[in-house]
Amino acid sequence: MTPDLGAEPQPDSPMRAGPPDVFASQNERWWQGGKQAPQAQAVAPKHLTTPLDNLSRKQGGKRSETLTNRKSGRYIRARLPKGKVTDLAFDATLRAAAPYQPQRRAQAPPDAPALILKPQDLREKVRVRKAANLIIFAVDASWSMAVTERMAATKGAIFALLTDAYQHRDRVGLIVFQKNRATLVLPPTNSVDLAGRALKNIPIGGKTPLSAGLMLAYDVIRREQIAHPDVRPLLIVLTDGAANVSINPQIPPLEEAYEIADKIAAAGIHSVVINMELAEFDQGYARRLAEHLRAECLTLPSLQAQALYQTVRKAL
Repeated sequence: MTPDLGAEPQPDSPMRAGPPDVFASQNERWWQGGKQAPQAQAVAPKHLTTPLDNLSRKQGGKRSETLTNRKSGRYIRARLPKGKVTDLAFDATLRAAAPYQPQRRAQAPPDAPALILKPQDLREKVRVRKAANLIIFAVDASWSMAVTERMAATKGAIFALLTDAYQHRDRVGLIVFQKNRATLVLPPTNSVDLAGRALKNIPIGGKTPLSAGLMLAYDVIRREQIAHPDVRPLLIVLTDGAANVSINPQIPPLEEAYEIADKIAAAGIHSVVINMELAEFDQGYARRLAEHLRAECLTLPSLQAQALYQTVRKAL
């Protein structure tokens, strides 16, 4: 049975949104929510670039270039019209008609115009404009991520990426999944201060509800796309790909997670999987998750925040 991706989370659901201080407790045992991870390593953020989006947008942004159907934007090339021409590319139209002018003038009446155009000559402009990005981090905070230093490196890299995204007015959100639920620690925002407070109090420990994390990320992105149709979504999943908790107890955890990953890919959401497992213990779960997401799977060369940050930047 496939989880209902359109249903709203219930109060006892493994997915729920929480305030930035939802993990403020300092003394919980690991079976009560996990101990708090070390402070993030300092990383100097640089520019984050993303691929050219192939969708048409109606509104502008500060970051990525995206194709637009509006007459404003940078003219990059011409193409054959797909219907009525509303943005004529005169230069390309002239080039298409030029070779046939001698023949057309010879067959035309004396009062014909100097430039004789046919419907097949018409070309329309292709324009691009800036579009903001929606960046959602889904972070595995369970014991499956091994040592606390690994989470410290992850937190440092995420904070650097959030800072870089804020500089470009992108919207950023943060989801953590551990124990038996996924929590929206940071709803999509462009406030780096809120992000910093959310990252400060992330605990580690417990089981791995991978499907809950993916489903919450899917729901958050879809809602943001409705509220802000101009954004380009990007999902970054930091996990080893293992799972041992299901939303629906009747479905095996990994099978359920892969079904939701297929839904994310089918929705056209661009994703990147960062494999957080040590090489000697890697069983290939992260790679299989990336296959279902139709995403690139990256393995860290080291546990340092700077290495993770540079790896994500290069991938994006």
